[in-house]
Order: sequence, then C-alpha cells, then structure tokens
Amino acid sequence: MIGSNVGNLVFSQAVFRLLSTNTNTLTTSKLIGERAERINAEFDHLVLPMANTFRITFLQRDALSALVERLTIPVTVIGVGAQAGLSGTYRHAAEITPSVKRFCRAVLDHSPTIGVRGEFTRRYLKSLGFGDEHVEVIGCPSMFMFGPELPVQRRSDELGPGSPIALNVSPYVKAMGPISLDHAARYPNLVYFAQDENTLRLLLWGRYTNDKAEAQRAAGAPVSLDHPLIRHNRVRFCVDPRTWMEELRAFDFSFGSRIHGNITALLAGTPALVLAHDSRTLELAEYHQIPYRSLDRSTGAVDAAALYAQASWQPMLDGHADRWEVLARFLDRHGLSHVYANGTNADDFDAALAAATYPPAVQTLMGASPEELYAMKREVHHLSRRHDARRGHPWPALVHRLRAAPGRVKSAVGRLGARRRALPIPNDASETAGYTTSASAPEAAAPRPAADR
Repeated sequence: MIGSNVGNLVFSQAVFRLLSTNTNTLTTSKLIGERAERINAEFDHLVLPMANTFRITFLQRDALSALVERLTIPVTVIGVGAQAGLSGTYRHAAEITPSVKRFCRAVLDHSPTIGVRGEFTRRYLKSLGFGDEHVEVIGCPSMFMFGPELPVQRRSDELGPGSPIALNVSPYVKAMGPISLDHAARYPNLVYFAQDENTLRLLLWGRYTNDKAEAQRAAGAPVSLDHPLIRHNRVRFCVDPRTWMEELRAFDFSFGSRIHGNITALLAGTPALVLAHDSRTLELAEYHQIPYRSLDRSTGAVDAAALYAQASWQPMLDGHADRWEVLARFLDRHGLSHVYANGTNADDFDAALAAATYPPAVQTLMGASPEELYAMKREVHHLSRRHDARRGHPWPALVHRLRAAPGRVKSAVGRLGARRRALPIPNDASETAGYTTSASAPEAAAPRPAADR
C-alpha cells in the first residue's frame, strides 16, 4: 500500500485533495493489470502523481508506457523526478534512457507538458531532447497539500538538550548512522520517525530484512533492536499522512535525510531542515527554498540546535504563494479543476478525512508491559489459527491418518506434499508502482475487501 515508503502517501494524497472538487469523481489505481479499453471507456483524465521515478527501476515501467500509448484520454504527470548523486552523476543513465524517452513521448502525445520536480530533472530531460516547451518545473505536489497556505513558524527561540525534535533517516545514507547515534545520546526527547517498510517490519516482528542491513547496522543506522532509538522506544511509524502530521505538530524541529519526512513536518507547521544527500532531495529543497545542508565529504559535525539557529524559513514562506500559482496554472493548462479555483473548496474532502478512523503510530514493543506482550502473543496465535483454517490446513487430517494407520506414513506424506503444492501462496512481494488518481464521471466498481484479494 505504501510503495515501500510511507512518504509516497503524502504527495499522492496532496494531488487527491487538490482535485477533490464537486465536479470530479476520483478513483485510485496502481494501474497494475488495468486495460486501456476500460480506462478510455470509464474515465475522462488519467493523473499520475510521481516522485523520483527516473532511476534504474524505471526499466520495469515500460508496461506503464505501453498502457499510456493505448489511451485516448488526456494524461497528466505531476512532480516526476530524476535521481543522481549530489555531484550530478547519473548512474545507469544509458540503461534507462530508452525507457524514459518512451514514457515521456507517450505522455506528451496525451498532454501539453510534463510537470517535473526541479531544475535537475528539467536539465536531464532536456539532454534527452525534451525542451522547455515540453517540460515545466512545478516542484512536488506534497508542498501544496493546502494550496497557497503553508503555516510554518518557529515555536521556540532556540533548541536545548530537552527540546522535542523529530529525526528522519534514510538507513542507506552512511552519514545518518553516526548522526542518529549522536543525537539519540544528546537529545533525550528526540524521536525517530521512520518511513520505510523494512523498519516497519523491524518494529512489528524484530526483523530488518535487507541484504545491506549488517553494513547499515555497523554504520550506526537504526536498523536493529540494539540501536538506542529502537531499544528505548523512541521511534514511530505513521501509516497515513493525517496521523503523521498530528504527531509532528508536537515537535519544535524536524530534520533528516527524508524529503517527505520534512515536508510532512512543514505541512504540520513544524520548522524542518533537509540533509540533502542526492539530486532528488537537493532539487526539491532548492526549488521550494526549504532550508537544507548538503551531506557530502566536506560536511562537518551536524547538530540539531545549530541547524535550527542558522536556518531561516522566511524565503520559503515568502515564495510559496508564487510557486503555488505555477502549479495552479499547470493544472489549468491541463484542464484539471482544483479546490482552490474560484467558488470551490476542499471542505468535503477534509470532512471525510476528519470522520475517518486511523490507527495510531506504530511503536516498538520495548515500551509494552508484560500483560500487553502476552495479549499480543495470544492475538497472533488466534490469527494464525484462523489463517490455517481459512487455507484448509492439512496437518490435523494427516496426524489422524498417521495414528490410525502407521504403515501408510510414506503415502500420507506424499499426499501432503501434493496438497501443499496446490495451496494458494499469498503474494507479499512489494509493488513500488506509484499511486495514480483518475478523474471521471461514472463511479468505478467498489474494490473487493482485502481478505478476498
């Protein structure tokens, strides 16, 4: 659901909210398995909120290009970006160039322009033959969750050892390991807001399944149960944007290497600073004038209190309304009505969101009492038995047969093996396709309950 990183929900929800006018009916889809004929027949417009999509995994997106090529309706790409190092070195460029060109040509056959995150992506597409008439820099839609409004203000004059601070970490960024350990020791009220599904798995099951986990642990990243932020229950994982923003409102400052972790803090009104480690984080920080500090070999010691003291959020606030107008004109040019046009608003969307019930942030089990731990164990056992019953588990029948006819052990085991192979195996491979939003006149069929999928 989160596409491996809960930050994906922020920019996709922002686009959904912006397009939630009374005249639009919105349906979401990952487009996996969708047929062009159905989309053409049932929808008026396909909108693709995207992120740092132009990277090596884009080779898997040729299916999306093939789908777009068969469409007859308008297609709008909002906030797509390229990915390279801080120096601008683009890895795997030659490998993905054909796929990127195909996708852009397919979209431009159905769209006046492509909306990109920043100048780096604009220059990259220009090198592939797509000029300014094809590409518009519009930033990330997540920054425009609330249109021209961005209510960020300092909540304290300075930070001290007891200040509430939110940290976000990209475990694969080596510099973030020492930073997390240092700040965990010096700021006892600092909380790590995790975003990736591997860390969620660590919080739920005590396992961080990544082939680079040991190297990340050695670098000090919070990827194991012995990290002080994990050990002392100072980590939270919000599985939807609303609770994420609600949690971040309680902090004086947010910083770290996750661009959407810091953007979510800004949307909550909390001052945030980006530790830029690649082109995708740098170009967004530069375009939106979010305070940032580059993480490279020349970076000295990083201290939250010093970052807060040196940062100014006024340029970001002063330029936000003008940047919103750029996005609003982009939407108008693409024929997409939005909730900040004259006579419209987001009241219906906001009311539906306020009425919904969401789970609280996921925590570690470190803060649970023994009673709570035993209650969880009983619940897991109960769910496991229900799961076995639903799959028609063959074990009880096998045991009965073995007890009744010991001489038939071999044949019984053989039948078990055949039956096990015939059982449906749940597919838990993560799909990283971006969330999509379509505006249409007719209502789409309601999705099946999750248990039936």
